[in-house]
Amino acid sequence: MEFKRARIEPEGQQAFDVLFNPNEYSVEKGNQLSETGIPGLQSPIIQYVHGNTRTLSLDLFFDTWEERRDVREHTNKVFALLGIEAETHVPPICKLSWGGFSFRCVLEKVSGKFNLFMPDGTPVRATLSVSFKEYIDVDVLVRSNPTQSADHTKMRLVAAGDRLTNIAYEEYGDARQWRPIAIANNIADPLRLEPGRSLTIPALE
Repeated sequence: MEFKRARIEPEGQQAFDVLFNPNEYSVEKGNQLSETGIPGLQSPIIQYVHGNTRTLSLDLFFDTWEERRDVREHTNKVFALLGIEAETHVPPICKLSWGGFSFRCVLEKVSGKFNLFMPDGTPVRATLSVSFKEYIDVDVLVRSNPTQSADHTKMRLVAAGDRLTNIAYEEYGDARQWRPIAIANNIADPLRLEPGRSLTIPALE
């Protein structure tokens, strides 16, 4: 079986391999939830707000003791991924691949620890703890999460601070479509919504 090192490919820049493959990596994914407290209820109402970005975390080990070379020749390539590109004004989008795993991402943070040095103080061993955030183009996100509210009736609980306009925008993608919600729920004042109330979100014709 062919040995392959983990590879980092910044878009528009030269790709590079890590010196030593990581012993492990972790992938984290979660949802952002909102809690709304309602007087008289034992527990708050939980509402889904949005999904969180997948995060890839791992430690990268670097050792150049045998070559007697500055290990920062390698670690600086990783730190450079935090830099802002002149043309885009944002850090570069990268692809990290290893063992059939491919992750399109942006480097979120790096924590470096240097713990072996030559007599003149040149570091020759380091461990970088890195965290990457998954990068997905906006048009891909929209296509993969089509709204069903426009043609399906559903129910929704009112959270503190909700207005019919923002509910219409979240459900239909158009804040001007608040009137069908008001009519379906016999709401006289669209600016006054009681937290905890259950609303019918009607299908749009």
